[in-house]
Amino acid sequence: MSIRVLLVDDHALVRAGLASLLEDADQIDVVGEAEDGARAIELAASLRPDVVLMDLSMPVMDGVEATRRLLAEQPGSTVLVLTSSSGRSSVRDALAAGATGYLLKDADPRELVAGIQAAARGDAPLDPRVARTLLPGAAPDPAALLSPREREVLRLVARGLANKQIGRALGITERTVKVHLGNAFKRIGVSDRTSAALWVRDHLPVED
Repeated sequence: MSIRVLLVDDHALVRAGLASLLEDADQIDVVGEAEDGARAIELAASLRPDVVLMDLSMPVMDGVEATRRLLAEQPGSTVLVLTSSSGRSSVRDALAAGATGYLLKDADPRELVAGIQAAARGDAPLDPRVARTLLPGAAPDPAALLSPREREVLRLVARGLANKQIGRALGITERTVKVHLGNAFKRIGVSDRTSAALWVRDHLPVED
C-alpha cells in the first residue's frame, strides 16, 4: 500500500524536485502540493495524506502554525518537517507543534525517502545535526557565531551576487570573499550557495 504524501513548500522548483524524486521511490505517492501553510490545511482535509512534508518558512502561514492547526483538526495526521533551518528554536517549535520528525533539505535523497517511510510507520526521523541541537549543552545557533562581515557576505549571496560583485560591494578582494564564504559555510553547516541562500532566508533578519 502506497504512502500518500502532501508536499508543502513555497518554492515551486523545490516542490517539483521533490515530486520527481518521490515518484521514483517505491510505495510513495505524491497526492498534492501546497505553496503555504493555509493551503496545506485545506488540502490535507480533502486529500487525507499519510505524511505531510512541511517546510517552515512560508508566506501566509508558516510551517509551525500550519502544523499546529492541521494536527488540531486532524489528530491522526503525520507531519514531517523538511526545511533548511537547523536552529534549536526552529526545531523545538516544530516538534512542540506536533511534528513527528525533522529533516534538512540538503539530506541525501535516500535519507528523505527513508524518513517518509519511518514517519508513516509512526517513528520519529531526525537528522543527526538536528538531534544534536536538542542535547543539553548543545552548541549555540550558528547565526550567533558569524562575524559581521560573514553576515554581510551571506546576505549578498542570498541576493544572487557573484563573488566579484560581492567584493566590489564591500570593498574587499574576491579572494577575501572566498575566505569569508568558506568560514561562513562551515559555521552554518552548508556546502553550496543555494543552501546558504536558503539558510539566510530562515536565520538572518534583513538588518541586525
